[in-house]
Amino acid sequence: MSNKCKIEICANSVESAVKAQQGGAYRVELCAGIPEGGTTPSFGEIRMARQLLQQTKLHVIIRPRGGDFLYSAMEQEIMLHDIKVSRQLGADGVVFGCLTADGKVDMVAMKKLMNAVGDMSVTFHRAFDMCRNPQEALEQIIELGCDRILTSGQEATAEKGISLLKELVTLADDRIIIMPGCGVNPRNIRKIAEETNAYEFHFSGRTTAESDMLYRNPKVSMGGTVKIEEYKRDITCPDIVKAALAELTLKEENDKALEKKAKEAKSKAKKTKKDDDWDDDDDDDDLDNE
Repeated sequence: MSNKCKIEICANSVESAVKAQQGGAYRVELCAGIPEGGTTPSFGEIRMARQLLQQTKLHVIIRPRGGDFLYSAMEQEIMLHDIKVSRQLGADGVVFGCLTADGKVDMVAMKKLMNAVGDMSVTFHRAFDMCRNPQEALEQIIELGCDRILTSGQEATAEKGISLLKELVTLADDRIIIMPGCGVNPRNIRKIAEETNAYEFHFSGRTTAESDMLYRNPKVSMGGTVKIEEYKRDITCPDIVKAALAELTLKEENDKALEKKAKEAKSKAKKTKKDDDWDDDDDDDDLDNE
């Protein structure tokens, strides 16, 4: 596969990040609090991920809590500290997004955070999907200097959001990367790629692993009244990552074949025109000889 098509794995742990690397992922977005949509991982997780990811780039989500993306002054200060820590630990990029109460990109908060990123890459995350006007938000995020936008096309899944994703890729016009995410998997990644012209994709690729605990107390839940599976854990599966990459490879091979066919047709048309021109010249010579 070419260097253009890339897969980013939403890694819920260092273990998942390593599995993503084994599967050939170009990049991981390291997150804690996946049930809340992702929150900032710990110092230890970032540091360990950086040590173990040698072939795969590391991006860190900067999100102090779950819920909305309207952040107080105190929360913005927390985000600044987390960005600084991510830089110090050698992260390749950070992932964040701030909105105003009326659903617009918070340009003031975003500029403050952008000033702290240094040379790290920046992804504006799915706060974009909560924006009132995605076309206006796109231009504002480009103005901020972000490198990419992670979005489901403002739908429940990226597959359902194909129409807006395609529009955003066209509007972006290579000024920023539009990265489809949410519900992307090996079964639909090729369809999304073909119909949107996007070339970076975000998904988790996780499977469920059973806990090794032998003794289990069924009367107690760490989630309180919220029922969670405490004796199961989700881990990124390298084989799912590989399967998605294989689908993108097939897409690119098909694109190359179509491009080659188009070039051959164009070359043939040129040759035909040239032969016709020669025939016309011969006719002129005949007329001169009469």
